[in-house]
Amino acid sequence: MKITLRRKIILTFFVFLLVGGAFWSMNYFKQRHLERTIQILEKEHELLNTILEARRYEKNFFLTMEYRNLDDALSYVRAGEQALSSIMGEKGPRIHTYNLNDKLQKLRKYKGALTALSVYYEDGFLKLPTELMENLVRHDQEVRSSGKQITGDVELMLKEEGRYLSRQLTEARTYHFIALAAILSLCVFTALYLVFNVIRPLKSIEHAIDQIARGDFENIPALSTGDEFASLVTSLNHMIEELNRRSEQLVQREKMASLGTLTSGVAHELNNPLNNISTSIQILMEESDDADREYHKELLRETEHQVDRARDIVKALLEFARDTSFSPRPVRLKDLVEKTLKLIKGEVPANVSIELDIPDGITAELDPRRIQQVLINLIINGVQAMDGNGSLDIVATEMPDGHGFYLQVKDSGEGIPQENLPKIFEPFFTTKDSGHKDVGEGSGLGLSVCHGIIEQHGGRIEVESEQGKGTTFTIFLAET
Repeated sequence: MKITLRRKIILTFFVFLLVGGAFWSMNYFKQRHLERTIQILEKEHELLNTILEARRYEKNFFLTMEYRNLDDALSYVRAGEQALSSIMGEKGPRIHTYNLNDKLQKLRKYKGALTALSVYYEDGFLKLPTELMENLVRHDQEVRSSGKQITGDVELMLKEEGRYLSRQLTEARTYHFIALAAILSLCVFTALYLVFNVIRPLKSIEHAIDQIARGDFENIPALSTGDEFASLVTSLNHMIEELNRRSEQLVQREKMASLGTLTSGVAHELNNPLNNISTSIQILMEESDDADREYHKELLRETEHQVDRARDIVKALLEFARDTSFSPRPVRLKDLVEKTLKLIKGEVPANVSIELDIPDGITAELDPRRIQQVLINLIINGVQAMDGNGSLDIVATEMPDGHGFYLQVKDSGEGIPQENLPKIFEPFFTTKDSGHKDVGEGSGLGLSVCHGIIEQHGGRIEVESEQGKGTTFTIFLAET
């Protein structure tokens, strides 16, 4: 079953809420239980204090035999009776285990014993007959025994309740630690779940889009998440395939535009050997009766040479125009540049000198047709920038660290304004007047395609220019 990203997030939130709610409820009810236990314990303390106060006034009474001490003792016993009745009305989990009815009976017995002492007083004064004094002594023992029993029972109940509260507090701390550990574990699980199901796919897609922005149209590895990310990766891969196809079309279109630029120069180059062939044939026809066979052989050899020359020009032109996929192979840089210069020789005015300084030992893994396209664009742009008069240098230098080389195309033209340099490799950016474009000129795609071809080779291309002093394009590539 396909689980969408929305469902994953809702499910994660629901599980987090459910588990968190369960632990919160457990701790809440435990807290409420502790609160009730503490309230009962407070009432039991109040009961014990009340009984102890009654016992204190009881002792004072037997020491002083003053009625007011007896009256105060009775007042405290009545307050204790109310406190015990209040405790019996609670619904605590341990209330029924203390046999509070028995304790209430003992408290009432104590109250009755104290009340019985009041018969020895009249109007607050003690009656002193001998028989009454004997009864008073007997009541003294009964009161003290009853007070001692109820006090001991309440103290024992209070100790047991204190121990129970201590155990409950320990359990509460344990529950808190368990809840905290469970919530932390759930947070870690949720974080890992989001990392593997949301953040990692997003990072993968972000990296792939960044690669696409840099011109690397490699397919994104398929995701098995079964959600929108997997669909997005599939859509992006379709888009990358389409971009690759259109990129190839763009390279070929720009190549054909460059081919249009080269046509007039190539026609001029072909015209020279054809004229030589025509002249040689005419001479042969006019002097066919002569006996100078060596001279005729020389003319035929020259004719064959000019035919080979014309064939080489046409072959180079066809190879350049051929639509092929990216196919790098070991290429000797100097041979490739020289071959390219022969191809565009007819486009270079007589007043433009081209100086070549490329070491023989530089060999690189290149697609020769695509690098030719880059060279043609840069050289033709440099020639046009010099307006038919100046010098153009093509220099290659190996890196000092031995990890590659750089190739520079320097012209002495008018230069590029500084505000245009950051946009020079953008598609469709051109400084040529749209109303004065020759065939293949000023499309604004040439340098953009060059940039893409160089990045396809794992290199980079940079430009430096100063108005009135010329422009230098530098290509950095790895050496084989």
